Amino acid sequence: MKKIIVGFLVCVLSSLSFAYHIGVVSGTVSQSEDSLRGAEAIMEKYGPADKGGKVVHITYPDNFMQEMETTISQIVSLADDPEMKAVIMTEAIPGTVEAFRRIRAKRPDILLVANTAHEDPDMVADVADLALYPDDIIRGYTVVKAAQMMGAKKFMHISFPRHLSYELISRRRNIMEAVAKDLGMEFIDTSAPDPVSDVGVAGAQQYILEQVPNWIKKYGKDIAFFTTNDAHTEPLLKRVSEEGGYFVEADMPSPTIGYPGALGIKFDDSEKGNWPAILKKVEKAVVEKGGAGRMGTWSYSYNFSTATALGDHVVNVLEGKCDILDFDGVMSALQNSTSGAGWNGNYLVDADGVERDNYILIYQDTYVFGKGYLHMTDLEVPKKYLDIQ
Repeated sequence: MKKIIVGFLVCVLSSLSFAYHIGVVSGTVSQSEDSLRGAEAIMEKYGPADKGGKVVHITYPDNFMQEMETTISQIVSLADDPEMKAVIMTEAIPGTVEAFRRIRAKRPDILLVANTAHEDPDMVADVADLALYPDDIIRGYTVVKAAQMMGAKKFMHISFPRHLSYELISRRRNIMEAVAKDLGMEFIDTSAPDPVSDVGVAGAQQYILEQVPNWIKKYGKDIAFFTTNDAHTEPLLKRVSEEGGYFVEADMPSPTIGYPGALGIKFDDSEKGNWPAILKKVEKAVVEKGGAGRMGTWSYSYNFSTATALGDHVVNVLEGKCDILDFDGVMSALQNSTSGAGWNGNYLVDADGVERDNYILIYQDTYVFGKGYLHMTDLEVPKKYLDIQ
């Protein structure tokens, strides 16, 4: 009997020694629905901490830029939990770097993970254990190449000064221009109103609605459009479906970016977070509108799939199955959360030419409605494009 009791106590103490919590920080439905759904999926899989599970989920304010100190304090408060062993920012909005610095000073044992960081990559790499971001450098090549594969002979890049002041967006635009030239495609650089300017989102969207027919009349229907802003995406998709032209993928690709509003698609509760079902419904609408072969996306939302993959990866790390910087472990987690979709990735090389092995740039294969995957993740990108600043 004593042996049984001792054995039982050893098991209990062993299980307690592995007890830990993971803090997951996301936006709200109105600010970043895909990130929120990803956070909810992590909590559904691993359980809420207040009910014996692993996950503590908090949301940052919608107006996080105006309430930055509140946002920072909320993130840092997760470190007050003695069982907290990791913090995942499903979208690392401004203030994340400072919050991570404060957590690091307070609790150096906590793993800090940043997804889709809005702040300077070098600053993020200096404070985070791991960061993921869409590979805008590689996509400078793959988006234009995909447009050519779809049938486009011209490529229009739509942006505005604020976005072009961001290093990765600016570099991607410059790469796109070089690739288009090498592929024999005309590159057209176009400015559109910034949605955060005086015209607002409505004015910026109205501009796109009015201009796309003019652009197609001027340049023809063999033109592919790319915009750096999500607010421009919906009206752009609407006009492309009606007027012609090509749309490879959004700046932050997802079947739910632009397509539902542009094509009048509604999703029920059973479809939320079910990306194969979402893709099927969007594809049906696109084909019915005559967009088959002309309009594409990533089949799984970037912010949703990376959130769930990071949740799995962090659990694997905390349970000793891999290291936080295990590149193959990260890619495996991504593949497991996005059945059927290809992924590829590279380490960030900073402005000094130093490879940052804790900052991984990733990209998903392009899915063309009515056609399928283009296998862009299998292509070898010529090195000369990666050196363009």
